[in-house]
Amino acid sequence: MPALGLTPPPAAPMPGGFGVPAVPLPAGQVTGPPAPMLLQQPPAVTSLGGILPMQSMKSVLEEQKRASEIQQHQPLITGLAALVRKHWSTARLAREQTVEQRMFKSVRQRRGEYDPDKLSMIRSQGGTEIYMMLTSNKCRGASAWLRDVLLGTGSDKPWTLKPSPVPALPNEVLEELRQRAINEVQQYIMSTGTEVPPTELRKFLTGLREEFYNSLYEEAKHKVEGMEKKMEDQLVEGGFPLAFDEFLDDITTFPAAILKGPVVRNKNKLKWKETGPGQYEPDIEETMVLEWERVDPMMAYPSPSSTGINDGYFIERHKLRQQDLEALIGVEGYDDGAIRKVLEDYGHGGLQEWIFVDSEKAFAEGKSTTGVMQNSDLTIDALQFWGTVSGQMLLDWGMSEEEVPDPVKNYPVEVWLIGPYVIKALLNYHPLGQKPYYKASYEDIPGCFWGNGVTDLVRDCQDVCNSVGRALVNNAGIASGPQVGVNSDRLPPGEDIETMYPWKIWQFTSDPMGSTAEAITFFQPKLNVAELMAVFEKFAVLADEYSSIPRYMTGDSPTGGAGRTASGMSMLMTNANKSMKQVVSNIDNNVTTPLLNRLYFYNMKYGEDTMLKGDVQIVAKGAVGVVAKESAQVRRNEFLNTIGANPTFTQIVGADGISAILREAAKNLDMDPDLIVPPQFKVKLAQLLMQAQQPGAMVGPGGTPQMPGPGGSPPAPVQNGQMLQNGAPISDNFAPQPAP
Repeated sequence: MPALGLTPPPAAPMPGGFGVPAVPLPAGQVTGPPAPMLLQQPPAVTSLGGILPMQSMKSVLEEQKRASEIQQHQPLITGLAALVRKHWSTARLAREQTVEQRMFKSVRQRRGEYDPDKLSMIRSQGGTEIYMMLTSNKCRGASAWLRDVLLGTGSDKPWTLKPSPVPALPNEVLEELRQRAINEVQQYIMSTGTEVPPTELRKFLTGLREEFYNSLYEEAKHKVEGMEKKMEDQLVEGGFPLAFDEFLDDITTFPAAILKGPVVRNKNKLKWKETGPGQYEPDIEETMVLEWERVDPMMAYPSPSSTGINDGYFIERHKLRQQDLEALIGVEGYDDGAIRKVLEDYGHGGLQEWIFVDSEKAFAEGKSTTGVMQNSDLTIDALQFWGTVSGQMLLDWGMSEEEVPDPVKNYPVEVWLIGPYVIKALLNYHPLGQKPYYKASYEDIPGCFWGNGVTDLVRDCQDVCNSVGRALVNNAGIASGPQVGVNSDRLPPGEDIETMYPWKIWQFTSDPMGSTAEAITFFQPKLNVAELMAVFEKFAVLADEYSSIPRYMTGDSPTGGAGRTASGMSMLMTNANKSMKQVVSNIDNNVTTPLLNRLYFYNMKYGEDTMLKGDVQIVAKGAVGVVAKESAQVRRNEFLNTIGANPTFTQIVGADGISAILREAAKNLDMDPDLIVPPQFKVKLAQLLMQAQQPGAMVGPGGTPQMPGPGGSPPAPVQNGQMLQNGAPISDNFAPQPAP
């Protein structure tokens, strides 16, 4: 195991329970100090016949522990630990002062529970504790709408890959293009006996170049389709649909939702091994997989001044079990000795540094706080730090100038800290130093890391509706029957005034003051349900506007206005979708696009199939793409009907164009286009065969049909093996221009 330090990651992708892919960085980056050397041989080492040294497992572990202790006391490691502690303290304090209590309120609001202080006030006044589940309904509606748009698969998925619109032409392609132009011009001259005019030659060369660009673009499209299928398969196998589903719940509940991945991990997969005819046995195979996971916003601690994930440092707090740490022993990039020290110190009692936050979080989520306070699960807190370290700091901590060539430059790092132990320290493998996290908010606030969720937007309306609901229930209860007034002076001793039932007999005494007033008075309290319901409806409508989730989007139809007609309802839905499209745009720009770019980078770096690699652009379509695709399908069908109705149009478009339209139509109908429409090369081959079978057709080299020219045409002049035009070789007239 190499010494722990700021070392470049290993050449192969690093597996591990909580690691990220590790790749080598360019020369000149930070390298770690050499492994500590033990000055003398441990006494537990013996020899076998004086040749083969032997050492007991206990002595090996003891030696590893001593080496780890020396390692952990190096200035570089202690400096990293102090830096992480400093940033952790600052980020934790900043979150406590700004957004932490708001997140607790959001969780209770989503679950339909009052905050402890408000619940205490309600109970002190008596009456009902009813909670109107307005926020929960809005969150469910928003997350359901987002799932319908963003969780599609196949042709319905809200993203796609496209090749670069202007592909670069390699030198061999340019030479092929030049040779083809020469051959076709020679053929024309031999067929007609005349030279090509300069203007026509320029048009011909321009068209030929554009044809080559189109053919390269079509070839790139096939590669892109393969890469797109591979990426979709990786997302499905890596648990992205489940993680993204939880992410969408978070984005409606919390001020921000966070997704993480791809994380490279070793996983056991169950495969079936054939042992005989029709006989199979289960086989467990350990394989490296890419995974995505939802990050609990309550476990995320960004830099106080950051506005995004890659703006400043970021800390994720983990709660690890003993088996999680045991799985990291032997994994490249982790310090085995430091992990064993952690297990030795905290394996039997756990490690919790912020019990108050954990207990309040558990209380807000409806969990038992007793288990959290006692740490019954024996979890161990770990801090995963993503940030930068200045070159000057690394020099001050003992690294050489060769290892740190530029003291002004910042070096992106990933550091894992548990208690006083640094169990991992690596350079961030991404060339741009980006972190494998993605954050989005239901409503972004410019310049702020934390935005607003649905719970934040409707909190005031929820409070008013709760107050009105409690008042309505209390008023309905009070006004449900008559109230009774009793003159206690006229009741005999021991008379029960709290129980009333039909045909009850009351005993009265004479009024000592001689009054003729009745001993018992009945009166009916006023019922204010109509007025209270009007207030409730008003603020419920405001919640629709604030959250951009009208009630008719969740199944309830509006009672009047434009919603009474189908076209009016369509307009209302379109207007409501405008606000929701902004939410989808936040997710597209901040999550979908960077996540797919990172996965594409990983496949380009480590993928073994060269046929899938190429220059691509990632397009996150979101809701706009879904609506546009539905409209495009209708227009595509209309266009196809127009072509089929006119034979002239069919002849102009040709079999290639019609087959392309049919393939796109089949894709959007969830059909396999390969089973319905023949591949394009088969369509072209059929065309060539039909042309070759026509009378008078000339077949050139390779079976390509050639246009016959006038018989007996004199050949064009030739000089040094090249055909001439206007006294100059044709190849000199061909000069590829910049891409259109």
